[in-house]
Amino acid sequence: GNIYWTDHGFNLIEVARLNGSFRYVVISQGLDQPRSIAVHPEKGYLFWTEWGQTPCIGRAHLDGSEKVVLVSLGIAWPNGISIDYEENKLYWCDARTDKIERIDLESGGNREIVLSGSNVDLFSVAVFGAYIYWSDR
Repeated sequence: GNIYWTDHGFNLIEVARLNGSFRYVVISQGLDQPRSIAVHPEKGYLFWTEWGQTPCIGRAHLDGSEKVVLVSLGIAWPNGISIDYEENKLYWCDARTDKIERIDLESGGNREIVLSGSNVDLFSVAVFGAYIYWSDR
């Protein structure tokens, strides 16, 4: 098994084996304040949220190849990100727009607002079965 993480100080996404061996940088170009990641091992996808100058949701293969931007409009401070493996949906929460949204993880289409609040600081989101869980700072 592998573990992936973001390094905010160096704007990298890295991977290593669970025991820390074989550590390498998966994505180093084009990142500006990566925030959160989610991995879909079966489909071979890595997703991340980006806070920097151009906030977005991105996707690449697990080796960092074939990077694409799935969402770049109507997004400000995307924090948490989560995969619904049964429905093939990608969820994220945005601390500035106060929303939890979702898209098709393959196409990036069918964007929907799942929850919209006010005066909340959405920090993370998780999806399991028919339930959505989130934390509020």
